[in-house]
Amino acid sequence: MSKRKKLIWQLFPSYLLITLLSVLAVSWYASSALRHFFLEQTATDLKTRAFLVEKQIVSHLEPLNKVAVDAICKELGEHSATRITVILPTGEVIGDSRETPKLMDNHASRPEIASAFRGEVGISRRYSNTLMQKMMYVAIPLIKDEIAYGVVRVSLPTTSIDQELNSIQLKIALGGLLIAVLAAGISLLISRRISRPIEEMKEGADHFANGDFGHRLTVPDSEEMASLADALNQMATQLDHRIQTIISQRNELETVLAGMLEGVIAVDNEERIIKMNAAAAEFFNCGPDKYQGRDLQEVIRNSALQQFVHQSISSQDPKEDDISLYHNGEKTLNLQSSPLLDANKAHIGTLVVFNDVTQLRRLEDMRRDFVANVSHEIKTPLTAIKGFVETLYQGNVEDSEEVQRFLGIVKKHVDRLSSIVEDLLSLSKIEQEDEHKAIKREKGYIKDVFKSVTQICRSKAEEKNIRISPDCGDQISGVFDATLLEQAVVNLLDNAIKYSEPESTIHLSAHQHNSEIQIKVEDQGIGIAKKHLPRLFERFYRVDKARSRTMGGTGLGLAIVKHIAQAHSGNVTVQSKLGKGSTFTIHLPRN
Repeated sequence: MSKRKKLIWQLFPSYLLITLLSVLAVSWYASSALRHFFLEQTATDLKTRAFLVEKQIVSHLEPLNKVAVDAICKELGEHSATRITVILPTGEVIGDSRETPKLMDNHASRPEIASAFRGEVGISRRYSNTLMQKMMYVAIPLIKDEIAYGVVRVSLPTTSIDQELNSIQLKIALGGLLIAVLAAGISLLISRRISRPIEEMKEGADHFANGDFGHRLTVPDSEEMASLADALNQMATQLDHRIQTIISQRNELETVLAGMLEGVIAVDNEERIIKMNAAAAEFFNCGPDKYQGRDLQEVIRNSALQQFVHQSISSQDPKEDDISLYHNGEKTLNLQSSPLLDANKAHIGTLVVFNDVTQLRRLEDMRRDFVANVSHEIKTPLTAIKGFVETLYQGNVEDSEEVQRFLGIVKKHVDRLSSIVEDLLSLSKIEQEDEHKAIKREKGYIKDVFKSVTQICRSKAEEKNIRISPDCGDQISGVFDATLLEQAVVNLLDNAIKYSEPESTIHLSAHQHNSEIQIKVEDQGIGIAKKHLPRLFERFYRVDKARSRTMGGTGLGLAIVKHIAQAHSGNVTVQSKLGKGSTFTIHLPRN
């Protein structure tokens, strides 16, 4: 591609070339006209001299007097500084103002002589070998009584004319050069005047291209350039307004996307990422801006997501599905897709919205398990009660001891149902008080709680010869609901007694760490497998269902402990190993 030139260097050479051609044409024409003028003037002058010579020579032609003719030629030639030559029709020279006629060549072949003998005025310019210079010759016929007796020729050297013409041409050339210089300067000035506003507009356009829409072009004097400058300034104003509107809309969209808890990913039909918000980037541990424009498969290596996006693009219909994601633990994401359309309603991709429904799905599972467990826990004793009552009602048992045994079994299952209902009511009450912040917290000492719970659990511990070892400083205090806290510790101690071997020791301790109180119940029982620990505090969750029912548990004790701790803005944790025992810790804030 040829190199582009500035406008000034396109205009200026054109103006300069036109000026130079004009000056050269004028100079050439002037020089030619002057030369023609001088030669015409010289020819006219020579013709006049030839007619003057003719008057004096004609009388010596008839009869012919060569000596007289030659003398006249020399005399007139000397006075007029003109060479005069007389030639007979035969071409013989009979008189010459400079040379001896007898020594001169025949002149019949000279062009001006030939023209004169034809009755015309012969004019010729040529180099003279005799005089060694350029000469102009004018010849006229010598006519007497209408008979041409010869030709008189006058001539002058043209050297002086050439010198004068050369001098004039030099002056014309110098004048033309001066005019050319002046014209070049004027052309440059005009070119600059034309190109400068355009250059300023180009600089202004560069400002606009770089986003400087506050810059304004200077309005030139010319109407056309002024209109163009006004149009560009108006364009800059409109562009600035529209870009500010676009930026504002983009910022609003970015703010909305950034503020969304849901993840959002927009992909095109080739499954390249168009946009990804911060929540989606956090889900998949990637940067939202770093991967824009890259393939989804390259950025997010999740086959379920890739398949979902592929199906959404292929079907061009809204879709919904759940996928599992393993990042900082297992998560469940709910995916919803909708087609992306451009201004012409053409399908250009799909929009996928992510919701972290891990907790929701877990709660749904817990709800299902809770309903199933409650149904099972209640149905089992009800079935037993119904069976024994129907047997007694039908009178099929006559032995009073057997009747008493049946009634004892019925009472046992009724007590179990009563315990389940009481625990459910207690759990519901704790949750309601927690939601409404209605628990009554008062400042108290942990040692008082320990005294109460050890008295409550002492009889059960003594049945298995288990020793409860409390460890609590006198000054450990906090703000809590003493009744609820006692219930939580009693539940933990009760579980520890159930699952501890006889002759073992249960350590009940309280420690203060910065702004937190830790109450620990540590047993030396059978322990709990690691896989059960995450679900241990769910309602009705049992590690060993058969053993738990045999020991009379309702499956709600640890759930009650968890909700009591949460009602106090705390939590409960567990550490356990099979065969090594378990340690349950209630974490409570001091204030």
